[in-house]
Amino acid sequence: MWLSQAWGKRPDHAAQALRTARRLPVLPAAERVSRRQPHGPPGWFNNPVPGFGDPNAWLLILGLAPGVQGANRTGRPFTGDYAGDLLYATLQKFGLASGTYEARANDGLTLTGCFIANAVRCVPPENKPTPEEIRTCRPFLEGQIAALPRLTTIIALGQIAHQSAVKASGCKLPKYPFAHAADHRLLNGLRLIDSYHCSRYNTNTRRLTPEMFEAVFAAALSGR
Repeated sequence: MWLSQAWGKRPDHAAQALRTARRLPVLPAAERVSRRQPHGPPGWFNNPVPGFGDPNAWLLILGLAPGVQGANRTGRPFTGDYAGDLLYATLQKFGLASGTYEARANDGLTLTGCFIANAVRCVPPENKPTPEEIRTCRPFLEGQIAALPRLTTIIALGQIAHQSAVKASGCKLPKYPFAHAADHRLLNGLRLIDSYHCSRYNTNTRRLTPEMFEAVFAAALSGR
């Protein structure tokens, strides 16, 4: 399931999502109310969101978690919210995506040479995953990395994605500090490049500009 461009058409998709969900921590009812239940109405995806992209990818783009209005609704990473607008436009500019991005999972967009996944596979309440949620999802990230045989480079979007990539690669965090545009070589041979997350907040506050974001991808491509 991880390796399909058209993963939504796979018959095992729902079963895999349920198996994933059973391993994730369940919030007590009172805590779900206090932190807002993130699932949307019937008809939304409302399940652990699998990765999306090229099974022969050399580049893995690692985000934080599905957004409530984005991947939790559409079922595809970075699809349906502002972060996806910037990410997919950047991928198209660098020849890593083709087709027209229309913010829906069946828009026909395909990725070439890259794959997109999240450190946390379910939408967390208030977009703030707990340490337990991050740890529980890490085996899925480890499996995703192992399932990409041509992978050489990871772009981590934000500090949580960075930390998850470092730990999934068997490395210690103090030796790999997070910073925008930082370029690391992990013990498993993978290259890890950091970026601030392409969220609306970061772009509105100019913490991350489109030019800064594009420079990260240019650096990844230049090192191939």
